[in-house]
Amino acid sequence: MRPRATGVPALRVRPANEEGVRPDGAYVLYWMTAYRRTSWSFALQRAAGWARELGRPLLVLEALRCDYPHASDRLHRFVLDGMEENREGFGRAGVSYHPYVEPVPGAGKGLLETMARRACAVVTDDSPAFFLPRVVDAAASRLPVLLEAVDSNGLLPLRAADRAFARAFDFRRFLQRTLLEHLTLPETEPLAGLPGRAEVPRAVAERWPGAPAALLRRGTDLRDLPIDHAVPPGLSPGGERPARELLRAFLRDRLDRYGEDRNHPDRDATSGLSPYLHFGHVSAHEVFAAVMAREGWSEDLLAPKATGKRTGWWGVGASAEAFLDQLVTWRELGFNGCALGPAWDRYESLPPWARATLERHAADPRPYRYSREELEAAATHDPLWNAAQTQLLREGRLHNYLRMLWGKKILEWSPGPREALATLRELNDRYAVDGRDPNSLTGITWCLGRYDRAWGPERPVFGTVRYMSSENTGRKVEVQDYRERYAPPQR
Repeated sequence: MRPRATGVPALRVRPANEEGVRPDGAYVLYWMTAYRRTSWSFALQRAAGWARELGRPLLVLEALRCDYPHASDRLHRFVLDGMEENREGFGRAGVSYHPYVEPVPGAGKGLLETMARRACAVVTDDSPAFFLPRVVDAAASRLPVLLEAVDSNGLLPLRAADRAFARAFDFRRFLQRTLLEHLTLPETEPLAGLPGRAEVPRAVAERWPGAPAALLRRGTDLRDLPIDHAVPPGLSPGGERPARELLRAFLRDRLDRYGEDRNHPDRDATSGLSPYLHFGHVSAHEVFAAVMAREGWSEDLLAPKATGKRTGWWGVGASAEAFLDQLVTWRELGFNGCALGPAWDRYESLPPWARATLERHAADPRPYRYSREELEAAATHDPLWNAAQTQLLREGRLHNYLRMLWGKKILEWSPGPREALATLRELNDRYAVDGRDPNSLTGITWCLGRYDRAWGPERPVFGTVRYMSSENTGRKVEVQDYRERYAPPQR
């Protein structure tokens, strides 16, 4: 594995406006929006590099709006957990950190511009997910200094590909041909040796005070914030520390059996890292490096030819290969589509063959049809589906394999495919901690044919979109304990 570069690869850096650097500014401002951590981040590394080059301290702004779609106790609490750890981490490094939690909609308006007025330059995260691209574009035109957006989404820079790939096989083969030249990892300690400590401007501290420690503390009641209190916090706390503990436990206890056991809900072999990757509390680079260190990997183990096959290219154990295919191929395929595919989150972006077959069968009779409210309440005739929905409601997560069945049945029980996609997005984005994410949307839209092919025989409702049933799923994978553990309450 190559040594970590001190600089950030140019392909990952995008000037978002045409303003210049102001060398006499008071600080370099890092506006943290997607990679909410204190290490393993090219964006943070870039900001720290500017601070050293200009001889100015680094100031970090992490803000949390209260009016983002599906804002709730569940999502807020996960982010706030990370803010608490970031406060501690930046404090240990001697870096000024300003965590701002918006108390009412619109209260944060003007905060970034005010902080940017005294900045040498502003660096932010370049993520294609959710509403973040619109937020960065809107800010770019208002800032009086250079705004750089830096890509730390995955192993492959987003701009390394020139198109959105339609099949995992083609994207995997592209990765196998090109990834090695981009396999530079972020610095693990980007904050070392920074000059001085920045002062938060008085105007900022008075109008937009930093979040009190009590609000960031785990378990604090969020009832005073104008968010959805009907969705309680999920099973796991947010933050870098829980993410790393989970990663260590996965490598120690589950990686060796991941390849064989990951599809069996009763065997508990998945990593559970998806929410932490989504909120940036852990980096895909760090996860990759930890897996490869455990496998004793080096670049000379790579297969000499790009075949596009799921296994054999990395030259590590079968379970590690299977995990890397999820972490790198499937996760980054979603980011590729989100960044380069037109209207990627809409029904119209599904493959033409899938839309054609679904629409041809849109008027087919449904033996069962449920309203969105019935689906949300896990009130169907299907015990396994109800268990999956109950896990989502309680814990904010779905078992990876059962997410596919969950989505397929919503397609089958909805009035039509457009309504099915709307329900899938609503339930996933409201309740899943890893919702609102390109990888999450990949899983949802795969249920309607994305990244798949036509399957026979042609069926009612599905047409030639791949079919799944709870009965077949129960025969293929072990779900007895899962079904009992997540049985919804008796009504």
